[in-house]
Amino acid sequence: MSYKLNKKLVNLVPYDPITGHYDIRLDANESCFNLNDSLKAKIAKSISQIDFNRYPDSLSKAPTKAFAELYNIPEDYISVGNGSDELISIIEGCFFEAGDTIVNVSHDFSMYEFYAQLYEVNVATYQKEADLSIDPDKLIAFCKENGAKGLIFSNPCNPTSLGLDKDSVRKIITSLSDTLVILDEAYMDFWDQSLLDEVNDYDNLLILKTCSKAIGLAAVRCGFAIANKKITNAIRAAKSPYNNDTVAQTIVADILSEKEYLRECRDIIVKNTNQLYKAITALDEKHKCFEKVYVPCTNFVLIKTDEFENIYKFMLENSIAIRKFKGFIRITAGTEEENARFMEVLEKYYSK
Repeated sequence: MSYKLNKKLVNLVPYDPITGHYDIRLDANESCFNLNDSLKAKIAKSISQIDFNRYPDSLSKAPTKAFAELYNIPEDYISVGNGSDELISIIEGCFFEAGDTIVNVSHDFSMYEFYAQLYEVNVATYQKEADLSIDPDKLIAFCKENGAKGLIFSNPCNPTSLGLDKDSVRKIITSLSDTLVILDEAYMDFWDQSLLDEVNDYDNLLILKTCSKAIGLAAVRCGFAIANKKITNAIRAAKSPYNNDTVAQTIVADILSEKEYLRECRDIIVKNTNQLYKAITALDEKHKCFEKVYVPCTNFVLIKTDEFENIYKFMLENSIAIRKFKGFIRITAGTEEENARFMEVLEKYYSK
């Protein structure tokens, strides 16, 4: 055979999430709440009215309107993607050219670097401080030293659970006026430092939001990019014409209109996360077992531990899925019952 894959593709490995059945899933930062029967019935009624022989609305006007009303953002600032991943791919593939440099940070969401490399964009990685925090002045200097055309990071951060306050992020944006700052606020529903209502104040700010976390629609691929009209029009022009199917648009529009339901779910998730953090720190005080438990402003808790591999395997043996990284484990906050079971198994591990 003479055909060969190019060097970008030859060593790529497909994304490999945890598969199989586990009684408790605390590995993917999803919402612990499935939709109730009333909301499912509402969706079923809406879907029954779809003309399945017609193409979807290219601008996803229904979910755009619902998102605009939920977050009090003008519709003209919003683009809709098939998950935030598609939007990251579009932005990194179209707003930068081969040979440009985009800065990401470590540790952060791995797909930022993945998509940039696919589009032959250079990636320069800023290393966070030892405590996993970002020093705004050092990050600004790093971007300037590398001639960055773009900067992308999550705030609050996945996987660290830490966040930068508004003033620090504003300083980064205004200090890098020639750099597109892509701010992924996937977890900002669990914190209070969003710049969403300031997005039109800057020429170089683009904010990403997702339906997979606080909104609880990980099964329905839908994400949003929010920016000034110039950037928004460019994204709308660059995306595929029918990138969001009508079923997904219908479901998202229905659920985003349920403001009280979403607020209640978010509040419970924040409460459960805080309780999980307190339970883990109490166990740490008892057993002196972790190097560090990070204070979260997300829906998960990050733990630094040399036992990451053994704890991960022990949890799977007890039908609990969590996430591991080298030197760390990450636990998504579940229901009160799920969190209690996780703590029971974790106590069992350290009492062996």
